[in-house]
Amino acid sequence: MPQPRSAPAAGDAVAISLSGLCLAHCLALPLLAGLLPLAGAWAEAEWVHWLFAAIAAPVSLLTLARPADRSPSILSIALIGLAFLFAGAAGFPSHDLATPLTVTGGLLLAAAHLLNGRRRAACAHDA
Repeated sequence: MPQPRSAPAAGDAVAISLSGLCLAHCLALPLLAGLLPLAGAWAEAEWVHWLFAAIAAPVSLLTLARPADRSPSILSIALIGLAFLFAGAAGFPSHDLATPLTVTGGLLLAAAHLLNGRRRAACAHDA
């Protein structure tokens, strides 16, 4: 019988899924924009970027900053990823860098959660 997922493991899974949605938004929707004017408007909607960043931040911090299994290096990667997501949403330092910053932030955040999941699995295996 498989064991139920722990809250941190579920948080990692949710965060990785959100990062995947963010990447799909940033990479796929601009391609669809040429075919679907509505998708083009949604791909450029500023609120979508803020929404993804606002959801990613608490999920990531609640999952990665738990005192019981916190890793400073993994948390640092996640914080840099979140900073890139928010910079992309804000169009800082320029609107032209919004997509590269958002994609990089999403990849860093997903990497942090993958590393966290692997670290937690290794700790559980050793116990």
